[in-house]
Amino acid sequence: MSAPTVIVVMGVSGTGKSTVGALLAAELGVPYAEADAFHPPANIAKMSSGAPLTDADRAPWLAAIGAWARERGRDAAGCAGVVSCSALRRRYRDRLRAAEPGLFFLHLTGDRELISARLGRRRGHFMPGTLLDSQFAALEPLEADERGAAVSVTAAPPVLVGRALDALRRAEGPGGRPRGRAVSPR
Repeated sequence: MSAPTVIVVMGVSGTGKSTVGALLAAELGVPYAEADAFHPPANIAKMSSGAPLTDADRAPWLAAIGAWARERGRDAAGCAGVVSCSALRRRYRDRLRAAEPGLFFLHLTGDRELISARLGRRRGHFMPGTLLDSQFAALEPLEADERGAAVSVTAAPPVLVGRALDALRRAEGPGGRPRGRAVSPR
């Protein structure tokens, strides 16, 4: 498989972006980056207090993730990295694509009840479950012209990685050329 340059594992908090992203990167043998590591301390403090970020708060974060993707995509053949990033709105994904046009977005999906239960079991993370509603309200699913796939998080992480790899294969056109349409495996 000639995978896309950089895969962005996206979705609301609690979908397993970090877990699936790290497993996917290991499977592909490429670097993995956790988007939370790109947040300035002020963003972490704001979310920890239960306040959602504004677009102005997100700007330096998205710029840093875009720079990471661009650096990995430069002169790379095949997949050069995996990064987790909520990328909830189309304009955020557009900003990331402006930095690295070859991105593939893997949207991890789940209903509010499932994700809320998962967040309730999570320990040691700065993102409180009280912000979940604001994330679902902001979420703009991938559009038909966006390169990516949606995968439901109802299965175990290794199964999700297999589904992600299947979606990546299906997203490639003849001769390993990426297609532009979003696909929803299983």
